[in-house]
Amino acid sequence: MNLNKLFCLSLALSLGLTVSAAQPKKNKVQAIGKLTQFVDPTIGTGGHGHVFLGANVPFGFVQLGPSQVVKGWDWCSGYHDSDNSLLGFSHTHLSGTGIGDLGDILVFPTINNESSSKFSHSTEVTKPGYYAVKLENSGIKAELTATARVGFHRYTYPTKDAKLMFNLNYGIGWDHYVAGKIKQEKDNVISGYRVSTGWAKHQVVYFIATFSAPIKHMECKGDTLNTLSFDLPANRELLVKVALSPVSVENAKQNMQAELSGWNFGATVAAADKAWNEQLGRVIFKTKNTTDKKIFYTALYHTMIAPSLFCDVNGDYYGADGKIHRKGGFKNYTTFSLWDTYRAAQPLMTLIHRDMLPDMAQTFLHIFAQQGKLPVWHLVGNETDCMVGNPGICVLADLFLKGVQMDKNQAFEAMKKSAMLDERGMKELKEYGYLPYNVTADSAETVARGLEYAIADWCVAQSAKELNKQDDYQYFLKRSKGYTKYFDKQTGFVRGVDNNGKFREPFNPFHSAHRADDYTEGNAWQYTWLVPQDVHGLIREFGGEKPFLTKLDSLFIVKGDMGKEASPDISGLIGQYAHGNEPSHHILYLYAYAGTPWKSAPLIRQTLTTLYSANKDGLSGNEDVGQMSGWYVLSAMGIYQVEPAGGKYIFGSPLMDEATIKIDKNKTFRIIAHNNSRKNMYIQNVTFNGKPYTKSYIYYKDMVKGGTLEFTMGDKPSSFGTAPNDRP
Repeated sequence: MNLNKLFCLSLALSLGLTVSAAQPKKNKVQAIGKLTQFVDPTIGTGGHGHVFLGANVPFGFVQLGPSQVVKGWDWCSGYHDSDNSLLGFSHTHLSGTGIGDLGDILVFPTINNESSSKFSHSTEVTKPGYYAVKLENSGIKAELTATARVGFHRYTYPTKDAKLMFNLNYGIGWDHYVAGKIKQEKDNVISGYRVSTGWAKHQVVYFIATFSAPIKHMECKGDTLNTLSFDLPANRELLVKVALSPVSVENAKQNMQAELSGWNFGATVAAADKAWNEQLGRVIFKTKNTTDKKIFYTALYHTMIAPSLFCDVNGDYYGADGKIHRKGGFKNYTTFSLWDTYRAAQPLMTLIHRDMLPDMAQTFLHIFAQQGKLPVWHLVGNETDCMVGNPGICVLADLFLKGVQMDKNQAFEAMKKSAMLDERGMKELKEYGYLPYNVTADSAETVARGLEYAIADWCVAQSAKELNKQDDYQYFLKRSKGYTKYFDKQTGFVRGVDNNGKFREPFNPFHSAHRADDYTEGNAWQYTWLVPQDVHGLIREFGGEKPFLTKLDSLFIVKGDMGKEASPDISGLIGQYAHGNEPSHHILYLYAYAGTPWKSAPLIRQTLTTLYSANKDGLSGNEDVGQMSGWYVLSAMGIYQVEPAGGKYIFGSPLMDEATIKIDKNKTFRIIAHNNSRKNMYIQNVTFNGKPYTKSYIYYKDMVKGGTLEFTMGDKPSSFGTAPNDRP
């Protein structure tokens, strides 16, 4: 075995995903482990959460779960709790997105050729790595589990005559079938591929499926629908293993052999459960409130659905250039919802998944080499260019500044060149220093785009400073101040501005028109605070701390009509603060910068306890591939990274009694909250490694050395963190 193959195989082995060979037999599903018992995968399947429900392992390529007829926006994951019908079980899903895609290789068990079935939520069993449901039309019990690259099905039929449909036509949301083929290789093996277009413009999935009983008959309807008939043994049970590859059927076979050579369904469920317990165990969260613990571990679970593996066990992967890259020598990933996740989900990953970070950096650098820019919103090897700004720069800069192993000169060039393109308004940005709404090719969203570019430019500047590239540092630092061009000191809001510096009229800070005004899924009230890279500069724009705080206080009180065209993403409102959408997520922590960190506490607690719940509609907005949950995990531990890169974590109001973060194998960072309760929400004093600590923030570099941070909580505001030298 060569080293590259051994390298990629190590993921499956380290997560306990390889199951030894055994003869097909019925196995009981073993009891779930210590931490998975606190995960409820149905949280977020109702409302507008859009989360994936089904069987997978942490960061796996396969997400095997139920798929329904897509009836609207709330079916972006292919499933919504309001529905009680199923079309089958597909092997790839997105979690929490605002656009639907994937849904590859739909499998449906049947007896009388019915193509869908009713079901009752009362018969669903949902655990990390396992899903089960009874199909009412046929009486078939369906059970699912998975390894990183293989979906494992167990269907128990009420009769010995059984059928199984393989549907290549089905796709979720924007996904549309282009081409495909299924062929029978052996008496119990089929293989094929599916090509589709959608949000990802070109996707190819190869698969091989193996059955525990021989195929009696295969009926083909074109290239998209095959119905397989079986004579089942006495237990009327059919086991199905489906391995995926983005490269070839042969690679899918290798993935199957490496991860699931045997037929022990129960052992596979146990291996998936073990993998989830190991990853959830990166944070030991202690609290007397069992509901808080359930929400916390479900949130942590949601942050580990993506990014997802996008390479085979031999290292092969499909690149951003549309070419197959052989034995890449690193673990390639996909599903990067970066406009969302750079704010919290990625900073959380840098704390609890440090072992994955070099591969993340390599993935980004290879994407840059293959498509000429860092990823914006990358999906199965495709650049979707979804959302605004250069969030890939923010993520790579965060890894860069936190010392993750990479070629730093190569990384800087990737950041710089991505920021100097002529696409998506950057040509006008270079010319004017901001985006005038009247000269850009697309006059919409210029404020949001400009603010996001300024954030990314600050990240480039900090990276240049690290390498002592003074000219680049000064250039990009100046560009990062471009947010000041949109700030109207007269009204105290950021506004659309033309090439002569005149603000757009008429102006209503409450009004929002989805993707058609100066903001992206928001309004002026929400976007005025989107300067996480230079909060003190924003304070100066307001004229000082007093007017800044007055305006910030108002944000959480004011009410106004956003209009009929407002984005549905503007949800989870406290006044005009919109927790359901990501550009607001840092705002609760801005008080620390103005010397009043205690003002954050009641707002953070309100958000943690009222905008998250243990119900199926327990998210106040789209999960957005881990960002909503990433915010909760960090905030529940009392910390949050406001600046987009570098690792300055601001203190908030911890929800737990104690949290232990496993930094490395033999190193932990403990956060203890003494005297904590719903009433005692205010930090009174802090110690770090037993010594008094007066700052209202802590650096990543100090956290990853290991140690103990202790908060003493009280029921009244204190002077902690208010001194000028103690502010971030």
